[in-house]
Amino acid sequence: MRQLLLPMRIWDLPIRLFHWTLVVLIFASWLTARLDWMRLHVWSGLSILTLLLFRIVWGFIGSDSARFVRFLKSPLAAIRHLLHLHRREPDTETGHNAAGGWMVIGMLALLLVQAGTGLCANDDVLTEGPLALTVGKERSDWLTHIHDVNFTLIEIVVALHVLAIITYRVLKGHNLLMPMITGKKRLPGATPAPRMMHPLLALAVFALCVLVVVVFLWSVRYSP
Repeated sequence: MRQLLLPMRIWDLPIRLFHWTLVVLIFASWLTARLDWMRLHVWSGLSILTLLLFRIVWGFIGSDSARFVRFLKSPLAAIRHLLHLHRREPDTETGHNAAGGWMVIGMLALLLVQAGTGLCANDDVLTEGPLALTVGKERSDWLTHIHDVNFTLIEIVVALHVLAIITYRVLKGHNLLMPMITGKKRLPGATPAPRMMHPLLALAVFALCVLVVVVFLWSVRYSP
């Protein structure tokens, strides 16, 4: 007997906006670096930093599917999940699966390194990060090198992420893309729905993160 599948909201609007805005900003950062539009590159990086601050806070107080404690499983659980990747079975996840959770953490960590090193980087011409003078030229050059190498790692993880979406679709029949667009996934009727936090709370958190970044930039610019 076929199991009854019902549409269920698993991703809130803040997480979906975070995801797709981050996609646009990562591409913008790559493009502005390639075209040597460094001022725009700096602003793209600061926007990514603001989004990351929001995602970290939302990972503790946000909707169930966004919380780190809900989707971050043990490495052993992630390995067991990957060993069953070839099995075509119903999707019962109300958020990230055990392997996907670690990919999220890895991507957030890489992006934090990218944003952090970008604050201290320089292009040896006209543009430098807000903290480049603070850390000194030698350390700034070293962090600029880390910034360049780390973006290659981000490109690899993005490629793995896209490959994972295709693999899940082909091998398991799971559509991971549409839920991140619509917020909904068809799940067995008995699946408990994740608790969703009000979007206004997310808006308040995001506004606070913007304020933190603005105050940081102001303090760096006007510090003695």
